[in-house]
Amino acid sequence: MESVLIIGTGRAAQQLGDALWRSGAELAGVAGRNPARTQELATRWTCLPYALGSSLPPAGMYLLAVSDDAIQSVAATLVTGSAPMVHLSGTRSLDLLLPHGHRGVLWPVQSLSTGAPMDLAEVPLVIDATDADTLRMLRRMAGRLSGTVVTLPFEQRRRLHLSAVLASNFPAFLLREAQRLLTAHGIDPQLVLPLWKATTKKAATDADGAVTGPARRGDKGTVDEHLQLLGSEPELRRAYAALSDLILHTYSPLPRDAQDL
Repeated sequence: MESVLIIGTGRAAQQLGDALWRSGAELAGVAGRNPARTQELATRWTCLPYALGSSLPPAGMYLLAVSDDAIQSVAATLVTGSAPMVHLSGTRSLDLLLPHGHRGVLWPVQSLSTGAPMDLAEVPLVIDATDADTLRMLRRMAGRLSGTVVTLPFEQRRRLHLSAVLASNFPAFLLREAQRLLTAHGIDPQLVLPLWKATTKKAATDADGAVTGPARRGDKGTVDEHLQLLGSEPELRRAYAALSDLILHTYSPLPRDAQDL
């Protein structure tokens, strides 16, 4: 597999670098703005550190692991010859990597955090590229990291990213809000965790069947009572009302086998 130079030292850079290093990929180096962090990752991967903005060594591929907003500005400053430049964003176009001629994306459909190395074997990796050679390189590299590699063009990547936010970020935030409310009223916030875990487990195989509760049953009286209880939480009250309204409209008329919870 072609050598890879990682540009960036944040959580995405760390997790992708860890995964590539464990796979036996050749890491040509790591470039970053923070000298200490860059040296730390270089030592971790037994490669050389480089300052972002300095002359970079030759590599088979340059992996741009920076924030979405920084992709265009950082890419424009890099001189990489004819080697592909690849970013990690599910929501940004390959055009942000101009003027590089060979451009691609490698997007893990997963929240990447710092800390212990993550196993990407079951994490879907989405790839795309401006040319067939770059796409083949990405497919080989991604295939060493994950058992699920999917090629999606920009518009489909954006739809998948939106769906990932709906499926992951929003439920996690709502759990956070539920526990905050319980804590504020002197109730153990851990009491909702068994329900959360059971629901997410069921939703993984039957999301439609996992939707229960007053709005799912069409119990508007209970919905109204909950809205009253949220009188001092106007933003959360609006969110509850909007989600309940969406569920009511989705499941009206009420199916006979509605759950009792």
